Amino acid sequence: MFVLFEESGAFKAGTVLADNDASLQVETSHGKRVKIKSNQVLLSFREPGPGDLLERAEAESLALDADFLWEVCGDDEFAYADFAADYYGHMPSPVESASLLLRLHSAPIYFHRKGRGRFRKSPPDILKAALAGLDKKRQQAEAMEHIRAELMAGKLPEALAGMVNQLLYRPDRNRIETKALEAACVDSGLSAARLLLKCGALGSSYDFHFNRFLFEYFADGVAFPAFDPPVGEFPLPVADVAAFSIDDATTTEIDDAFSITPQIGGGWRIGIHIAAPALGFARGSSLDAIARRRLSTVYMPGSKITMLPDEVVELFTLAAGRTRPAVSLYLDVSPALAITAHQSRVELVPIVANLRHHDLEPLFNEQTIEQGGPDFQWKRELTLLWDLATVLEAGRGKASANQNQTDFSFYVDWQTETADGPGLIAISRRQRGSPLDKLVAELMILANATWGKLLDEAGVPGLYRAQSGGKVRMTTNAEPHDALGVDCYAWSSSPLRRYVDLVNQWQIIAVLGGGDPPFAPRSTDLMAAMRDFELTYAAYAEFQRHMERYWCIRWLRQNGVTRVEARVLRDNVVRLEQLPMVFKVSSLPPQLPGSRVLLEVGRSDLMDVELETHFVETLTEPDPDESARTLLENS
Repeated sequence: MFVLFEESGAFKAGTVLADNDASLQVETSHGKRVKIKSNQVLLSFREPGPGDLLERAEAESLALDADFLWEVCGDDEFAYADFAADYYGHMPSPVESASLLLRLHSAPIYFHRKGRGRFRKSPPDILKAALAGLDKKRQQAEAMEHIRAELMAGKLPEALAGMVNQLLYRPDRNRIETKALEAACVDSGLSAARLLLKCGALGSSYDFHFNRFLFEYFADGVAFPAFDPPVGEFPLPVADVAAFSIDDATTTEIDDAFSITPQIGGGWRIGIHIAAPALGFARGSSLDAIARRRLSTVYMPGSKITMLPDEVVELFTLAAGRTRPAVSLYLDVSPALAITAHQSRVELVPIVANLRHHDLEPLFNEQTIEQGGPDFQWKRELTLLWDLATVLEAGRGKASANQNQTDFSFYVDWQTETADGPGLIAISRRQRGSPLDKLVAELMILANATWGKLLDEAGVPGLYRAQSGGKVRMTTNAEPHDALGVDCYAWSSSPLRRYVDLVNQWQIIAVLGGGDPPFAPRSTDLMAAMRDFELTYAAYAEFQRHMERYWCIRWLRQNGVTRVEARVLRDNVVRLEQLPMVFKVSSLPPQLPGSRVLLEVGRSDLMDVELETHFVETLTEPDPDESARTLLENS
């Protein structure tokens, strides 16, 4: 005797070895012996054999039309054996009975199970909805296959054209487009970014990184929304000075300038002039909303995203040949370079020159200062500011710039196409702590410290940078900055580029004019702006570092560099000598911090922004003092 039974939701057939009324000992068609309850038996038969029965029943069940079965069965609950007799019109054979049972069981949207071997037809409305769902799934499967096939063929499917960024940076795995892309990635062995780059959805590896940043921080794009025009006329006195700025060649948001006026009886009046966009629009205006949302200008090699619209920057930047509104700090300086008095004003300042580093540094540097150097326009003014900066630095007891560090400037020629995409990269080096760096840094430190104290003494809150215990933080209280050696330090010198500086400038102007400050003490809006700025500014800085690393790798590839020199920072971490790039070298043997090593350049990846190098040899080892200093600086 053979039986067909159900176990764990599956149908099995076997030979009865022992019948104990309530239970049976059965050997399945696969040779396994099991004990089943009698009520698990759905069909008893003598032929064909168990294995043959299931094989034939499964094949014949495929020919049974579920739609027709649903039409001819009654509305009441039924046993499959009774329905088989009605359907076939005779006592069904074991194979026929098993075929119908398997078909009913395999069509749950047509027939709802009510027990072992018992079913009830699905109500018409439920069946209609279920069939529609099946059809939708079929269509989705076809669409997914179409997308997958086009991606595999190196084409960008039309369905993905408008959602590339979402697929790359925030994929929704419930969407068929995401599922199709993931399937294509598995089949091609490529990541989503590399596959979409191959399909032309990305113009280059640069687009992948830049678009990710925009997706996270500029979801609506970098274009500015409509805004009310800023105030363009200012009833302010015009300063009797000839101011000049000192900036990098690419700087367009010129925030600061200087002036020197000889005093009768000796000494000078030195002016520090900061562009005053805070006069052009107020807190709560549409331009404030734009600046509050962006919080800072975003810098990256070859490009930037400004905090304020170009037309606003143009109106307030301290460009040569213009007279611009500014918040000025005047220092009365004696012939011995002692500051005897200071005064702050809001005024219009004539700008006569925009001096650039690349023009000045060959003429004005440590060597030319020591040796007298050639004569050039502005030499006398720069020398005076340098001498004053040296006195200010000594008075603080802190160095204004680290002489051991190197600054790198990136220049991208977007008109030139390379093997890695548009953009020919040039990277230049300059030693930090040059005379120009020092004089600008010292005067900015003085201005920020002076105006921070001005706010504090007036009882007006501001946004300060404080440092204690080696940790730098932002605060609304006038607290010391140990590294700078000042009692307080309020960022106020870059209002065109940083929102905190703009906020502080509103507060400073209110104090100088005797008006109500836009932000009152314990202002929750001020605290929120501070927190948002810290997070956003850090994210922008991290993006800038990431893109500098990207362009460093492109520079190496572009120039066919096969070997590089690096300095060991700690363990297997090194910093390249000729590029601002820090990374790990897995093959680096134990080295003293500060050692110089030669590395062979291996594989590089512009999508993951990774560089693989291999240790070649140690070039030099540091003395113990240098090694300890390097370890401390990079710990």
